[in-house]
Amino acid sequence: MMGWKKYASLCTLLLAALGQCQNATVTGRIDLVDKAAAGVADKSNVVVWLTPTDDPPPALPASQPHAQLLQKDKSFKPHLLVIPAGTVVSFPNRDPIFHNVFSLFEGKRFDLGLYEAGTTRTVRFDRPGVSYIFCNIHPEMSAVVVVMATPYYATSDRRGEISIANVPPGRYTLHVWHERSLPEMLKNLTREIIIPEGAASLGTLHVVEAANLYPHKNKYGRDYDPPGPIDSTYGH
Repeated sequence: MMGWKKYASLCTLLLAALGQCQNATVTGRIDLVDKAAAGVADKSNVVVWLTPTDDPPPALPASQPHAQLLQKDKSFKPHLLVIPAGTVVSFPNRDPIFHNVFSLFEGKRFDLGLYEAGTTRTVRFDRPGVSYIFCNIHPEMSAVVVVMATPYYATSDRRGEISIANVPPGRYTLHVWHERSLPEMLKNLTREIIIPEGAASLGTLHVVEAANLYPHKNKYGRDYDPPGPIDSTYGH
C-alpha cells in the first residue's frame, strides 16, 4: 500500500500538472520560554523558514534587493534583519560620532572601517547564513542579519504568531532560529513536513532561550577599552 507521504507528493504533482494547485498560507505559534521554564512575554524575533526537499527553491530575483541597518543612538535599528540572499544592506551612520561596523562570525565576514556621521557603507549578503554584527568602538551595539535561500520564511511577532504566505503544496524541511537559543535545541526542531493546499498549521513550536550566548571581543580579538571621557573622534 502506498504511504501517505508518497500519496501526498503524487497528488501534488498531479494537481500541479493540471494547473489546479492552490498555494497555502502556513501559520504557527512560538512558545518561548527561558532556561528556568518560565514563559517569556515578548515572543518576537524567532525566525521560521521552509526549504523544499523534492525541488530546489524558486530562483531569487535577478536584481539586487536593498535593505537598511541604521546606526542611531548607539544601536542598530532594527536589531534583527531577515533578507533573501543577494540583498544589498546599507549601514548609514546617523549618530554624531564615528562607527566601525564589522562581522567576523559565521555568515558574511566584513569590516567597514571607521566612518563618520552622515555617511553610509554597504554590504552585499550573497549567501545564506547568520551574520552577527557589531561596532568596533561601542561594545553595546549588536545586530543579526539572517540570509535566506528560500522565499518561504517569517518572523514571529510579540505574541509568537507566524504566517508564511503563498507556499506551494509539497514536501519541505522546517527550520527555526532564535538568537538566544542553543544550536542543539534549534536542531531538534528541524523536521520534514507536508504542506497541503490552501492552509497549513505548524502547531506550537517550543523554543527555549538562554542569555548571553555570544559574548564578543573587538575586531582584533581583544577586549574593548573601558568607557572613557567623551572623545571627538570616537564618541565613547
